[in-house]
Amino acid sequence: MIDKRIGKRIKERREELGLTQEQFAEKVGLTTNYISTVERGASFPRCEKLIKILNGLETSADAIFCDVLIHSTNYKTSQLSEELSHLPMEDQQRILNIVELMIKEAKNK
Repeated sequence: MIDKRIGKRIKERREELGLTQEQFAEKVGLTTNYISTVERGASFPRCEKLIKILNGLETSADAIFCDVLIHSTNYKTSQLSEELSHLPMEDQQRILNIVELMIKEAKNK
């Protein structure tokens, strides 16, 4: 279910910020109960509340919807690039070599 995946990402991001549901609810001006229902996927926020949540999470909509939107590859590419940059240079090169090989193979299909 899409709402559960989105709720999970919202919860993960809130936790990355080190906020409890209570702290986050206060930050965005919503109730703790409401944040809980969104994170469980039991409800989906309307536009105004979704914007409050995204701004409170200090993140983009792509970060939250990346696994449910078909055309969200730019976010995933940026995320992978960021993660790659934190690896040792030897690991970065090995991973890039594999990706380059996979791209060549995909082009030759």
